[in-house]
Amino acid sequence: MIRVLCIAFAMFSSLFAHDEHYFRGKHFIASYLDCDLRQLSDLEGLIQAMDGAVAASNATVLDKASYVFPPNGLTIVYLLSESHASLHTYPEHGACFIDLFTCGDVCSSERFHEAMLQYLRPKQVSARLFLRQDTVEELPFP
Repeated sequence: MIRVLCIAFAMFSSLFAHDEHYFRGKHFIASYLDCDLRQLSDLEGLIQAMDGAVAASNATVLDKASYVFPPNGLTIVYLLSESHASLHTYPEHGACFIDLFTCGDVCSSERFHEAMLQYLRPKQVSARLFLRQDTVEELPFP
């Protein structure tokens, strides 16, 4: 019985050995303005782009929820193993706001950002990366 428990514990522990999370997080926020209106209004395309950006960041999706604000505004929120991601569109203003908060060192906000830029093709971008722990510190972002 003890041997079975030891084997089970070893198997369970190995599942999480590569996925270290620390008491700190990286919080990426971006405003994309003057986006391609066709892309911004394509709800299925936006969802696929966001799915791809989250995958590109190497985050693990646990669940997601979305809501359409007629005729084509979209809010989508992803519950991640590492924390969360969200997207909010304002097609009438050509704008999209995104947020990616992750714990640990596994996820890449840069790859997430690149994927969203490729899809939305904004003419103006304002992006920031913050280190959140017992304080909030702005980090350099490419």
